[in-house]
Amino acid sequence: MWYCRHLQGTNRVSNAAPAIINESERNGEEGNRSEEWGMRPRVVLVPFPAQGHVSPMLDLARVLHARGFEVTVAAPDFIHRRLAGRADDGIRFASVSSGLMADDGAAPPDFAAIERAMESHMPAHLERLLSPPDAEAIACVVVDLVASWAIPVARRCGLPVAGFWTAMLATYRVISAIPELIRRGFISEFGSPLSHQPRCQHDGQEQAAQELTLEGQAKLSASDLPWLVGNPTSQRSRFAFWLRVIERAKSVRWLLVNSFPEEGGRRGDHHPPLPSSQPQEHDAPRTLPVGPLEAHGGDEKTRGNSRCNLSMWDEDQSCLEWLEKHPPNSVVYASFGSWVAPISPEKIAEFALGLEAAAQPFLWVLKDEKPWRAGLPRGFLDRVAGYGKVVAWAPQEEVLRSPAIGCYLTHCGWNSTLEAIRHEKRLLCYPIAGDQFVNAVYIVKVWGIGIKLDGCHRHAIENGIGRIMTGDEGAKAQASVLQLKKRVMGEEGSSAAVASLQCFIDTIKKSM
Repeated sequence: MWYCRHLQGTNRVSNAAPAIINESERNGEEGNRSEEWGMRPRVVLVPFPAQGHVSPMLDLARVLHARGFEVTVAAPDFIHRRLAGRADDGIRFASVSSGLMADDGAAPPDFAAIERAMESHMPAHLERLLSPPDAEAIACVVVDLVASWAIPVARRCGLPVAGFWTAMLATYRVISAIPELIRRGFISEFGSPLSHQPRCQHDGQEQAAQELTLEGQAKLSASDLPWLVGNPTSQRSRFAFWLRVIERAKSVRWLLVNSFPEEGGRRGDHHPPLPSSQPQEHDAPRTLPVGPLEAHGGDEKTRGNSRCNLSMWDEDQSCLEWLEKHPPNSVVYASFGSWVAPISPEKIAEFALGLEAAAQPFLWVLKDEKPWRAGLPRGFLDRVAGYGKVVAWAPQEEVLRSPAIGCYLTHCGWNSTLEAIRHEKRLLCYPIAGDQFVNAVYIVKVWGIGIKLDGCHRHAIENGIGRIMTGDEGAKAQASVLQLKKRVMGEEGSSAAVASLQCFIDTIKKSM
């Protein structure tokens, strides 16, 4: 998930005068939807501009609106253009100038361009949105921590700030433990593992095999650290980014986490919400697991709201009809999210040959662009036409809902993981970057709802598909995912999430 699934736009600098535009004003529509807007306390949500971050932020917006808040989502202009016209859930959208030109159909801005815009261009424009008279009745600003640039802006405006973590709590704990890891000599001041122990290979890079254990966490290795992706320069840049995030996070009062209580797999391994009257005297936010948000709330009003379709690409609906022709639990669904940079053509070729050798019906999401399909072996599409289907993009929720899907070959993005749990699909794991390594540890070792590939070569892929689809490991994983869904998305899990969210709501309402 982390800064990976960017929405439409390019990284060319715009010469146009920056502005913050309210969508209702922009379209010449009536400024106030109804008198209800003036009666509700107002919250402003600031997402990070990537699909995997915007979607859960919109889920949070709908949940808060259903509980009595006026909600404004303040997004960069190139995201705002995709949200325009989708305000059908009583949610307002505001555009924050990014200085990045965004042409329809063009490649999205890369992370470096987005980071420069967030740090140097966008703060002044968000400050205008959060200042009087627009700031009237703002009870709280909720900021995606990956967009931490907005935290000091809200504080300068004298507004309470809550953080929002779109991933699981375990990944936040790893990030927030960076100072401790440096003190313990586990990593250097630049984030590099420090160990004289034997080393292991991870995607061709040699990394320390030292185990990391944090309180209440599963055991991790150095290769699971989220910033250890790419070359040394890239790793240092990512590490500096996270240092900045955790420093800014010290000033937020609450951290809403799009994960479930007891994600560690044991009852009682989470802290109950603080009473709303209890003072917050610490240099770290109070963490409140309020997820999974897309299934939040017990009332039909909240559950009935469909998620906005923010897909960057046109979804190939033909795959749904194709799935209807297959028996239950017979199809392997393979998708690695929308960020493919770390997957080389050589690895794409190995995945193709592994899927072909497994001779199992499969649906593979592979963008119809050279970086994605350059590695496909000659004649592959023709050879697998009888049992395999390759599409540029798929409606993932509908695909996972299909009874034909037997397993999900996944990059272990957090949104994808939650969707798999909700639709009771076992997982075959191939983490690529960021929080996906930590997610994979929990999927395989803590929850037991999937297995991890033994490598990225055709025989490992063929073997992994056989193990998860027809082996004893697959049967156990299927039983485990059914149990996990019942525990975290059933009545007990939902009530714990509702209690955490209500604690947050009560606190900000009382502080007004």
